[in-house]
Amino acid sequence: MTTALTAQVSALREFNRSYTNIIGVLDEGLLQTEYSLTEARVIFELAQRAATDVPALRRGLSIDAGYLSRILARFAADGLITRRRSPTDARRHVVELTEAGRAAYGTLDMRSQAEIEVMLSRLTEEDRSHLLGAMGTIRQVLGEGGPPPGYVLRPLQPGDLGWVVQRHGMRYAEEYGWDATFEALVARIVADYVDGHDPGRKNAWIAEVGGRAVGCVFCLSADDSANEHRAERGAERDEDDVAQLRLLLVEPATRGMGIGARLVDECLRFARGAGYRQMMLWTNDVLTGARRIYERTGFELREEASHHSFGHDLVGQTWWRTL
Repeated sequence: MTTALTAQVSALREFNRSYTNIIGVLDEGLLQTEYSLTEARVIFELAQRAATDVPALRRGLSIDAGYLSRILARFAADGLITRRRSPTDARRHVVELTEAGRAAYGTLDMRSQAEIEVMLSRLTEEDRSHLLGAMGTIRQVLGEGGPPPGYVLRPLQPGDLGWVVQRHGMRYAEEYGWDATFEALVARIVADYVDGHDPGRKNAWIAEVGGRAVGCVFCLSADDSANEHRAERGAERDEDDVAQLRLLLVEPATRGMGIGARLVDECLRFARGAGYRQMMLWTNDVLTGARRIYERTGFELREEASHHSFGHDLVGQTWWRTL
């Protein structure tokens, strides 16, 4: 096991210990009831249906057959469930909550709802959004998230510009090893966007999933950035009818949802409405995912040039398309 993986394992275990303490699953009785966490899960699952085949219940909970049998025997003795032979297979049993069982479920559900409401009420709206977004990311990454969540595009809001700079700096350092000069370039682009902002000619969008920013793109005038980077100097930017797509980013956890293509499409739509006749962009050949999006949305590669930037030898590319 590598040093990095060892540290990550320790961090995840520490999170598990901390979170189980926060939600009280190790208390003697969950939510101040007589039921353990596993027993409460069984009651919850039984409450979601009229009657349940015991093997199906065991598979749904991923619980040991002997352990589940003991829990159901206790519930039957306490009058929480009824047990009967399956009408389709006499070898199987079907269990169902009684009125007393549903009352126990009601108590657990009400107390859980109240406890979570108290926990969330202590947080700001922004922190709640971040928390729920992080939870969704965990489920998606670990394969427990079900269908992918939807996303929305929105205009910039206060705090977004800092997010754009920070995420570009971190993401490109992690994925490509680029140094701080790239983050500085992004900061200059963002600052220039604000200083010379013309809402009829320039715009930017943030993609959100579950209230959390996961992507961005900027539509600028191409002549604004003519002298920004020496690898770009060969591009034609003396005409004011050329728009430039910049700072396209999608977080790894949400790639594959079509967010990148949707951001590019929004940029193209705005550029047409603003009166631009062409759109160009500058990228590097190592950004294969972004280049596939550009190709699919009609951009054509016109120029390539080697350059040394951001701590690496790179091949810059200029892509164009007619609007």
